[in-house]
Amino acid sequence: MDQMRAQVKERPTAARALRSLGAVVGLSRSTISRQLPTEQKTTSSAKDSERRVQIQQMALELRTAGYRPITEELHRRQKIINHKVVLRLLREAHMLYQRPRAFVATTDSRHHFPVFPNLARELILTDINQLWVGDITYIRLRQEFLYLAVLLDAFSRRCIGWALARYLDARLPLAALQLALQTRSFSPGKLTHHSDRGVQYACKDYIQVLQQNEIIISMSRIGNPYDNAIAERFMRTLKYEEIYLNDYDTFAEVFRSVEYFLEVVYNHQRLHSALGYLPPAEFEASLTVPKLP
Repeated sequence: MDQMRAQVKERPTAARALRSLGAVVGLSRSTISRQLPTEQKTTSSAKDSERRVQIQQMALELRTAGYRPITEELHRRQKIINHKVVLRLLREAHMLYQRPRAFVATTDSRHHFPVFPNLARELILTDINQLWVGDITYIRLRQEFLYLAVLLDAFSRRCIGWALARYLDARLPLAALQLALQTRSFSPGKLTHHSDRGVQYACKDYIQVLQQNEIIISMSRIGNPYDNAIAERFMRTLKYEEIYLNDYDTFAEVFRSVEYFLEVVYNHQRLHSALGYLPPAEFEASLTVPKLP
């Protein structure tokens, strides 16, 4: 470690390659970062460093505790610190405990409603509003489960409709669909809606709205997540980049966090390799720019 300190001091730009340096000596990037502080460290960062050590020690003692119990235990030990600071420092150190989640099924394909063939896999997308994909997931609170329905444009990956509720019935995806219908323009008969075969999507109320708007209906095959891979991948992103990083208490907390993530972070900031490393909103805007001759 002393040799690395000397190397970084001689070549300051080496600090930008901490991962490569760590691979040589068998240390993680976070470990090196903690032990190679910059000489221009501010008072705030010095305070963070001291707090980080305390919090990491606590996290090792309370291995299954979230940031709130760790904060309370620090208070019991006469350490004055805000729970948001604890959460931030645990995230930065990749020590935020991921509580095992109980599985909650959101797809019930055992129903008497008609199902539709998978038409989405035959589509070759060239523009937005050709294929919308929908899915439902759950969010676990301390005392209850909440349910989130989303609707994405498959071409741009943009979230165009979403709804959060305590119930899991057709009203949930219908609310997401209505939001998309209010904000998107499409040609009747040219748009396909794809989802799983769950009762929420196959029921009469949902199908009726699709048919009234002349939207073609497509559904996944039973037990085949690849048929709705875009929606599945989105849900994974949402959970790992937002939901699993928080410890929600109330419906309002979840709503605010999910709304910000979907409308600001995901649609306008998060880069997608499939879109040429553009966020969905910027990618859609680029489609309207006239091409030079």
